[in-house]
Amino acid sequence: MCKLATTAATAALFLVAGAAGAETTLFYSEGGPNRGVRAEATKWLIDEVARQSDGDLSIDVNWGGALFSDKVAVQSIRDGVADMGTVIGAYFPQDMIAYGLADLPIPNSDPWVGMRAIDEIMRSDEKIVQNLAAQNLVYVGTYTTSAVQVGCKGKEIKSLDDLAGVKVRGVGAYGKMFHDLGATPVDMSVYEAYQGLETGVIDCTQTYTYLIHALKFNEVFDSFTEIDFGQIGSLGVIMNKGVFDSLTPEQQDALMTAGRGLADEYGRLVTSANAQSLQILADQGTPVYKLSDEDRVRFAAAGEPYIADWIARADAAGLDGQALVDRYIELVGTYAKQRDEQGYPWEPK
Repeated sequence: MCKLATTAATAALFLVAGAAGAETTLFYSEGGPNRGVRAEATKWLIDEVARQSDGDLSIDVNWGGALFSDKVAVQSIRDGVADMGTVIGAYFPQDMIAYGLADLPIPNSDPWVGMRAIDEIMRSDEKIVQNLAAQNLVYVGTYTTSAVQVGCKGKEIKSLDDLAGVKVRGVGAYGKMFHDLGATPVDMSVYEAYQGLETGVIDCTQTYTYLIHALKFNEVFDSFTEIDFGQIGSLGVIMNKGVFDSLTPEQQDALMTAGRGLADEYGRLVTSANAQSLQILADQGTPVYKLSDEDRVRFAAAGEPYIADWIARADAAGLDGQALVDRYIELVGTYAKQRDEQGYPWEPK
């Protein structure tokens, strides 16, 4: 097989070929497997790009981190190892500082609302666009983990007081907040959490509802607590700017139109998957707990230092951190109102 066409110069050659009747192919790196809700959404993106471009633009996905791991995705896309790919912003707190806005402990448990809010900001804020451009990057579209939850084996988190002394796998600000509230943090990936729970290395894991079915967590969870506070939302599609700039205006428009639609399609998929996972827990009788209003106030207070820290780092990167937080909160309210008044985009009208 010939070497992947990944640089802007090689992409330009594809465009010349396109003029002769061949489509332009972009190479995409996905760290996850070719299954699950994110994979389904990625396949939708591929099909939608082809549809929007009338077959002139196609995407060839390399699954399972075949080109590079999630932890080197930003520099690999920037350097042209792939034309585009999925980036987990939490692995790149400085490079993806703007995108990290979607990881902050700001109240919003609705995945579609969160995605639409951060998607609008990433596209429309000129300083963010310039920040990415300076890194030879372009934002295309977004995913999310959906709301942060906690699943346990041998423990029950009925209130925040129950975190005291509990060994918890946590991520980002939420992991730090669990520690601040008395938990013992354990560093491991979500894919290692099943074995960690089974062997007692951890008592609980930060998780997301759809993963109960996807990773068979129902086999090891004795209890499940809906934190339902915020999300890990800096998870999306980033592209090499040189390659993007070498596309025709029509191809760029097709790619970005499909990227904007990704929030709606993934919102549909992950909302359905979350409901399916909760039904699995209900069917097997696993208790599901919710935080009280008092605990939610405490949880919000625990998150304030990490929001302040992000604002300071965003300011240092040339962004207006407080304005971005305010804008995100405003957009969460806007899209929540739209959902309440009009329903989700995928629901029958």
